[in-house]
Amino acid sequence: MIKTAGELVAKAQTMINCLDIPSAMSLCKNPENTIIDVREPEEAAISKLKNSINIPRGLIEMKIPSICPDPDTLILLHCAGGGRASLAALTLQEIGYTNVHAITEKFEEIKEALD
Repeated sequence: MIKTAGELVAKAQTMINCLDIPSAMSLCKNPENTIIDVREPEEAAISKLKNSINIPRGLIEMKIPSICPDPDTLILLHCAGGGRASLAALTLQEIGYTNVHAITEKFEEIKEALD
């Protein structure tokens, strides 16, 4: 049976560190922590979090090593609604990153709270 995207996201969220906005706010205050926006470039061009780096989910495995060469770097991922960030977080864990967190809230709420 084919799994839906929602089922994949739900499974990923049982295997990763999911953050709500208050938890994300405390981690985003540290400028040494890396915030990755896994939305498409067109989405990030419209509005983005200051200090975030746009790496689309489809390119995360290829681009993250140059941004975060240390596998213990604290990485915060976000997208438009939490799904892509959750799947990207699971991917980063699978390739060896140990301190990855997905902000699983809507982008508008994240931007309002963190910017």
